[in-house]
Formats: sequence, structure tokens, C-alpha cells
Amino acid sequence: MIKIVNLKKGFGRQEVLNGLNLKILNKELVAVIGRSGGGKSVLLKHLIGIVKPDHGKVLIEGVDITSVSGRELDRVREKFGVVFQEGALFDSLTVYENIAFPLREKTRLGRGEIEARVNDALEDVGLKEMGDKYPAEISGGMKRRVALARALITEPSIVLFDEPTTGLDPIISSSIHKLIKKTHRKYKFTGVIISHEIPEIFDVADKVAMLYNGTIIEFGTPEEFRNSENPYVRQFISGSLEGPIEAL
Repeated sequence: MIKIVNLKKGFGRQEVLNGLNLKILNKELVAVIGRSGGGKSVLLKHLIGIVKPDHGKVLIEGVDITSVSGRELDRVREKFGVVFQEGALFDSLTVYENIAFPLREKTRLGRGEIEARVNDALEDVGLKEMGDKYPAEISGGMKRRVALARALITEPSIVLFDEPTTGLDPIISSSIHKLIKKTHRKYKFTGVIISHEIPEIFDVADKVAMLYNGTIIEFGTPEEFRNSENPYVRQFISGSLEGPIEAL
């Protein structure tokens, strides 16, 4: 589904991605972990074609999006749903209108079909009675649920999650992780989650990739990560100050 080949990207003198390679299979849910400011969000922007690399390829279902633009790139982007940090909802729209927005903008579905799909989406994320509320009237956890429903409403084949539990307490974070896992089983999308939630994310993801110094230094199942002998992985998971990763 997603194949990244020798991806390089720098901003001025700062090299952010340095020959990164990663392959994500169809319907896999992959978590990308790593230090803050280490390039995880830059990687995510490459996946959807917002940022162009200095070198390398990003293939989505065999299409190299680094070499296309215009309508061809838009057709690839239609395969994506995105859950942004802190939800990124439209404050002036209700919960219902936020979720309906992609359908109204990107499809020709009638009012009745849109209503049915939005109501189903609200039920999927446990917000069946909250459609008439505005973002300012709901909690942070509810906002993330609305963002997930909005991302899934067009039934995308790929969903990107940019730190979906940032700023939430551990209990709410756990509920969002469980919801991601539940919707992944139902919709069978290919998912990429940027996360700092260690070890909680291991209970959600099928595979984990660790980004460090611009490359993927470890890729495998959560169990393989737990048992890794890689000193960088072991230190990052434990949160220890002792090891090859220098504390800032």
C-alpha cells in the first residue's frame, strides 16, 4: 500500500530525513515513534504529498506521488483520511456538520444519504447524541472522536494519525487508542500513527517503526520491539537518560 524509498529531506542546513526506507502492507496499522522534532510529522506530510522530498520516492498503491501533481495527485489524496493533532475541527460548525463536511465537499451524495452516513459515523465513535454540539461545547477526547469520524466518513483506504492523543490524560488516551483499533478492524484501512505513547501504542499497532537521525532504525512487531537488543530502541522505550541517545 505504501512504499518509501531512500527519502531525503532537509530545510536549510538541517537534514531531517536521510535515506529513509519503509514499506507498509495493505490494511496494516503501523506506529511511527521517535524523538520530538525528529521528522515524524515531516514524514507524514510526504505521505500525502504536502511536502516534496529532495530525493527519493513515495509510492501509494504503486503511484510515485513525488512525480505527479494537479488532478493526478488529488486522485491519490482521495484515498486518504487524516486525523490531525487536537482534532483540527471547524469551530463554527456543529459536530454533525464537521463530519458531513468531506461528503458535501467531495461527493454528490444526497442529503438523506449524507445524514445516514454521518449518524452511523457518530454511533461508531460513541457520540450518537452529540451531533448538534459545537467543538467548544465538548471535551478534548470527544473532539478526537469527531476527528476520527470525519476522517473515516469517505471510507478512505489509508488513514494518517498525527499524534491523536496529544494533551489527553492517560484514561482518555487509552479510550482513543481502543477506538482506533476498533475502527481499524471494522473499516480495514491501512493506518499510520505518529505517536509518543510508549508502551501503550504497542497494544494498538500491528507494526512499529522507530525514526532516529532521519532513518528507520528498527521496524517490526510490538513484541519484537519489546525484545529488541538495539540500544537506541531500548533506551527510547525505557525513557532512561543512560544510553546512546543524548538528552537535550
